[in-house]
Amino acid sequence: MRAVVMDRFGGPEVLTVRDVADPVPGRGQVLVAVEYAGITFVETQVRAGRGPALRNPPPLPRVPGNGVGGQVVAVGADVDPALAGVVVVTTTGGTGGYAELAVADADDLIPVPSTVPVRDAVALLADGRTAVLLHGQAEVKPAESVLVEAAGGGLGSLLVQLSAAAGATVIGAARGTAKRELVMSLGAAAYVDYSRPGWTLEVVEATRETGVDLVYDGVGGDIGAHALTTLRAGGRISIHGMASGSWTEPPAGVTVISGDTPTPEQMRALAAEALAQAAAGRLRPIIGQTYPLGEAAAAHQAIEDRETAGKTLLVP
Repeated sequence: MRAVVMDRFGGPEVLTVRDVADPVPGRGQVLVAVEYAGITFVETQVRAGRGPALRNPPPLPRVPGNGVGGQVVAVGADVDPALAGVVVVTTTGGTGGYAELAVADADDLIPVPSTVPVRDAVALLADGRTAVLLHGQAEVKPAESVLVEAAGGGLGSLLVQLSAAAGATVIGAARGTAKRELVMSLGAAAYVDYSRPGWTLEVVEATRETGVDLVYDGVGGDIGAHALTTLRAGGRISIHGMASGSWTEPPAGVTVISGDTPTPEQMRALAAEALAQAAAGRLRPIIGQTYPLGEAAAAHQAIEDRETAGKTLLVP
């Protein structure tokens, strides 16, 4: 089969497509014919050897990719043979997704509802479960004001939708003006470009000078620090990402939303809930671009250059 392999950490060019042996499912595992593979920003950081990868770098060589969707084409020992032919989304344990075939634990499989396209299901696998988790932890209430950073991205676009559906006034923030129309179409009441000086003043103005009740901070760094200044007294912040390369450090007195780390079973339930909401028409993943498997390096480059909107998928 064809797969994307990296032998070293570095720029997108370390991702090369090769012919490798087909994987074989072991005990408790299945083999999935990959229709779509998701790409996350964290995967670009791991590939580059920065961010989370600095603490615990994965062994090399490796096939990146942790989220795939497609049909089960083979099952290993101790797996229900009836799973063969079922269309699923699943994690791969952190590796093996950027390929034509991928092995996954049978316990990690989530059947795709018949009304949800596989590409949408893959787009919701990682970002959907995270969005449902963060939204539940934040307990967004009607009439609250919510600032969503990276609002045009895979996760941010879902947080905009969930917050707006809860009755909140949503201010979407992203870099540049190209994502304004998209973010507004998802239910945001206002959009700000945080590459412009004074963008935080625009956020406060959108709340009629009261400040926001909640900040969803997936960027960190200077953006996260400036977003903190838009919080009203008693406001709260969800710190869940460091796309800038560093975490936001809130001052004393700011409520930081936290919760227990979900178990694998809870993570699957969160992903299934995201798919159920998509099937009911309440959640729409934004797939801004797809790339063929052979252009995985270009996909990583586009994500790093902030040239993407919504989710980016690979098509083997």
